[in-house]
Amino acid sequence: MEQTVYIRLRHRLQVRPRNSIFLKDIAQIIADEQIYVQLRNLKVYEVSEKDRNMIVIDVMKVIRDIVKKIPEVEIQTVGPSQVIVEVVAKKRKISIPLFVLVWLLLFFGAGLTIMNFHEDVSMQIVQQRIYTIMTGEVDSKPLIFQIPYSIGLGAGMILFFNHLFKKRLNEEPSPLEVEMFNYQMDLDSYITLHQNKESMKNIDDH
Repeated sequence: MEQTVYIRLRHRLQVRPRNSIFLKDIAQIIADEQIYVQLRNLKVYEVSEKDRNMIVIDVMKVIRDIVKKIPEVEIQTVGPSQVIVEVVAKKRKISIPLFVLVWLLLFFGAGLTIMNFHEDVSMQIVQQRIYTIMTGEVDSKPLIFQIPYSIGLGAGMILFFNHLFKKRLNEEPSPLEVEMFNYQMDLDSYITLHQNKESMKNIDDH
């Protein structure tokens, strides 16, 4: 009796250089226990030095490898048709002086950006005018507005980015994380489409 194997490719995977990639690494497998044991350790790719940092493994290659090992199975695929494998070298230790330099550049850069924005919209003049309207007095430094505004500006940034240092305030992703996710999805789509074009070009050349 023909057995059915269900395969769902993962979207993305990170591996080290010269590592072997097995089916269990790139896909979820549902099958009879005996077939599952055979398939989970099926090698689908060997990362070599000629590979770049991105590898795209197509579901058709996975199906061919499965059929070659167990010809009598029926394969049903669910989900993505390709998995992107990112080849990652060992992480380098962060240089403390470089980290401090980048932190200072970002800190003062962000501060100057806020100051220039406030200068462009004449924030100080607006606060002075509001103070005069409310109290009838003229004050060049209305601290009763400036201090709460400064505190609110910092608190608003924390709430907007949903992080206080490494601590997340809630489970909702921040706008920055959403933008990074969208960028990653666009990048992955480009990689898979580019890989498909290269594959079709190679087929046409042959």
